[in-house]
Amino acid sequence: MTNNCGVQLDQLLHIGGASPSPVYPVEPNRVVTLWAHHIWPVPTTRESPSLPTPQPGGSEPAIGSSTRHRDAAPEEQRERARARGMGDNEARGDDFEKKADQKLSGWSFFGNKYEDAADLLDKAGNFFKLAKNWRRADAVYKRIADCHLQGDSKHEAASAYVEAANCYKKFSPQDAAQALNNAVNLFLEIGRLNMAARYSKNAAVYLSRAADLFDSEGQSSQANSMTQKIAEIYAQLEKHQKETELFEEIARKSINNNLLKYSVRGILLKAGICQLCRGDPVAINNSLERCQDIDPTFSGTREYKLLEDLAASMDEGDVAKFTDAVKEFDSMTRLAKNELKKKEEEDEDDLT
Repeated sequence: MTNNCGVQLDQLLHIGGASPSPVYPVEPNRVVTLWAHHIWPVPTTRESPSLPTPQPGGSEPAIGSSTRHRDAAPEEQRERARARGMGDNEARGDDFEKKADQKLSGWSFFGNKYEDAADLLDKAGNFFKLAKNWRRADAVYKRIADCHLQGDSKHEAASAYVEAANCYKKFSPQDAAQALNNAVNLFLEIGRLNMAARYSKNAAVYLSRAADLFDSEGQSSQANSMTQKIAEIYAQLEKHQKETELFEEIARKSINNNLLKYSVRGILLKAGICQLCRGDPVAINNSLERCQDIDPTFSGTREYKLLEDLAASMDEGDVAKFTDAVKEFDSMTRLAKNELKKKEEEDEDDLT
């Protein structure tokens, strides 16, 4: 009995030279297996790749490792494509900025060259943002603000400062706050009080973050400067109680600092003036007591006397007394400044 391959099944069942046996005593599954094996031979390596052979003493290759390599290639390609796209966006931003420079340096017989340049710079800023080049983007938006100010378009200039602040906040909270402060001042000039209040709060947040960063690095002077700018923002919003608290906070931090303690009197004076703006005699007296607690020597200073005289004149409703107190303090302050300047000049002469 033979199959299509010319192999006798009796020979397949003959083991160890024994005489051929009938087919039926053999297990059916074995007969089928041997028969199928010779009809459909095992494919060669050329037809079908063999499975990886485990190396002695080594581990078998992980299942799906080739798939991971195939997946890694598209990811690298996407990264390269993304980087190439960012480079293209920056190049397009450069082109628009150059066109804006040409527009500003040339003559404009039709239309307004500042408006045209602002439009070109706005396109450049968008491409710089797509390229995530925030420094180039914030510089462009500041230029846009300058162009709008040339055309007396204060609302558009304020909006450009807001965009500059959004770029600055990526790497410099202090500069972001300054840009927002410029926007706030412009919104106040055109009577957009709601917009001014909104962006003032944002500026205060950025300044507070900058103050914390300076404070963590031990730069107390810079931290106090940021806090003072926050207080000035609240002064624009006429939130004098918050402004007073901030100035008092600066004074407390400075009183035990050998380099900053000499500025405490001026800071406490600002805190007292904030309370005078509220027009509440009780609040003014309470503020003077807190100032005395912060600096026990404050009661013997000209600043304390000025606040005391101003509070008394406001309580009495005496405008002339209020004016005289301010004039006296102003004359004494200028005299002190002149004496200090003269002493500095004498010291310089001694050194030479």
